[in-house]
Amino acid sequence: MADRIALIEAGGTKFVVGVGDATRQILARTRIDTTRPGETIAAAIDWLRAQGDDYSAVGIASFGPLDLDPASPSWGHIRQTAKPHWSGADIAGPFGRALACPVAIDTDVNGAALAEAMWGAGAETRSALYLTVGTGIGGGAVIDGRLIHGVGHPEMGHIRIPRHPDDRAFAGNCPFHGDCLEGLAAGPSIKARWGASLSELPAGHAAHGVIAWYLAQAVATFQAILEPARIIFGGGVMATPGLIERVRAEAMAASNGYFSGDPETVIVRPGLRDDAGLLGALALTGLDGHLRRVAGAGG
Repeated sequence: MADRIALIEAGGTKFVVGVGDATRQILARTRIDTTRPGETIAAAIDWLRAQGDDYSAVGIASFGPLDLDPASPSWGHIRQTAKPHWSGADIAGPFGRALACPVAIDTDVNGAALAEAMWGAGAETRSALYLTVGTGIGGGAVIDGRLIHGVGHPEMGHIRIPRHPDDRAFAGNCPFHGDCLEGLAAGPSIKARWGASLSELPAGHAAHGVIAWYLAQAVATFQAILEPARIIFGGGVMATPGLIERVRAEAMAASNGYFSGDPETVIVRPGLRDDAGLLGALALTGLDGHLRRVAGAGG
């Protein structure tokens, strides 16, 4: 089948690898633990080859930061990252060469944002912002069907935000910026100061209010910059019961009536659920300018 597409959701903990087609069907999938680049990528390629050798394209939605400059010799590589062994790793090249087809690559959150804007919670709107809150925090924005990029891709998890009055003693957990949004509200920062994940802490624990407050400050910031029709929250931390409702209430208080829209309509959960990552990789292959044939790919 000429329209079979190899799909990779490359995360810091696991790679989800799949095969999709032009009808948005996920025909097969598997999970591979993220270890060292050579080992992980080779295992993903071996699995894809076992599914067949007739791929028309590869779509990769990867953790970052990534070099996405088409003119750069390190296009498709991971830039400096806190993930051991992965700084400088080439993600796009090995897949393109092994499967002899062009590759589209972007961040995992940009892929999820695009898929949600096209087929999920942001469908039928002109603007959608996707934020994932888990081991890290990242975000992507889609306006009129186009992902927002600058010199590189957005790093929304690294915005600076006010400190919660009851959380001033914590220095932050980001190795680059300390108390940025990721350093204050991602999963590791929660465990660093309270010893457990947010979902493991009792419902009345102060951590729930503090994390909701930080995420609401981020909502207010992104509303001021873009005022998207949808702000879609994904990621493991957001699975905590009651958290999204707390974020809506805190965001309403933070905005003080300035921004338009009902919080229950604007601040929502993903519509694609567990398929957002692979469908994000699929969506990237349909964007003009994203597909590139890497050196030595043949075909």
